[in-house]
Amino acid sequence: MFQALAKASAALGPRAAGWVRTMASHQLLVAPPKALLKPLSIPTRLLLGPGPSNLPPRTMAAGGLQMLGHMHKETYQIMDEIKEGIQYVFQTRNPLTLVISGSGHCALEAALINVLEPGDSFLVGVNGIWGQRAADIGERLGARVHPMTKDPGGHYTLQEVEEGLAQHKPVLLFLTHGESSSGVLQPLDGFGELCHRYKCLLLVDSVASLGGAPLYMDQQGKAVGRGSGGSFLPRNKIYSRKTKPSSFYLDVKYLANLWGCDGQPRMYHHTTPVVSLYSLREGLALLSEQGLENSWRKHREAAAYLHGRLQALGLRLFVKDPALRLPTVTTVAVPTGYYWRDIVSYLIERFGIEITGGLGPSTGKVLRIGLMGCNATRENVDLVTEALREALQHCPKKKL
Repeated sequence: MFQALAKASAALGPRAAGWVRTMASHQLLVAPPKALLKPLSIPTRLLLGPGPSNLPPRTMAAGGLQMLGHMHKETYQIMDEIKEGIQYVFQTRNPLTLVISGSGHCALEAALINVLEPGDSFLVGVNGIWGQRAADIGERLGARVHPMTKDPGGHYTLQEVEEGLAQHKPVLLFLTHGESSSGVLQPLDGFGELCHRYKCLLLVDSVASLGGAPLYMDQQGKAVGRGSGGSFLPRNKIYSRKTKPSSFYLDVKYLANLWGCDGQPRMYHHTTPVVSLYSLREGLALLSEQGLENSWRKHREAAAYLHGRLQALGLRLFVKDPALRLPTVTTVAVPTGYYWRDIVSYLIERFGIEITGGLGPSTGKVLRIGLMGCNATRENVDLVTEALREALQHCPKKKL
């Protein structure tokens, strides 16, 4: 290549010759990585943890489609269709509904950054890792954080929350609908009305429950919500802030324009992950074709079947009340005498099946088994419970 450039430089003159010499004036210090000179190899796994989960073929195929420019009209059309899909899944007509270019955790940060201002009172239900994270972010934003802390497996009643609202007079209440670290499904009926009474916004984390458990955002009276990368927020609060949000990237006023929520011509803010939008659009299309109520029923029935199979193995379900069990993520107490890591490792190494241990305050206390999306089937329940049966027979027990 250098010889070809040198020959070309003779015809192009001294300026080009100087450019060629500059290109080769330093030796490379870092060689091409040997690992990158080999073909990519991905093992076959059945992902039955709390996420990510295996994808339907149609969703995966969408990720291989031709790239479009992030400001092409066709891309905007896909974004509009995604927005409608999110409104359907959340059951909201809120026009300020959009997708964050990031993980569900990024959507949590976006919601808090745009709603909270320094000095605001923030009431947080901390019954697992996501409440812990919300409280941590609130502190970093300068809010006055008031945690309502419960042990893993606990949930909140209307009376408990009302006491916190009356005492702390927060501008925002945070509750986790699907606490994936403990397997709890937080009831939501009545909390929206309660927050309206106390002039408080309600932020609901539904990453682990969206599409798998009933959620009626408008009817249940919420004003802020977040799923896995998707959010909708209260327009009045966003546009009446006294201070700018601490993040330019997550400033919802700019994102609202990018997603066509403000009725103004779309302007450049950041380069959206176009190929990921294809897959998201197809995932929402599959859910729309199936129907929300059918999806909720599928997850509920698969979870009930899993619960029966686990109990037949002598395992104890961590969440005692069946009405409070998250359909998408089931937790069982780590069986007495076993190391949880040994069981998790046995399943992935012997069967290629992923389950996980606890997270945050539930670490060491539970095993977590996820049945999400296309993975919520009786066949997968049979596979994982038979693998667990063998693991309990072969994993070494603790020495007393």
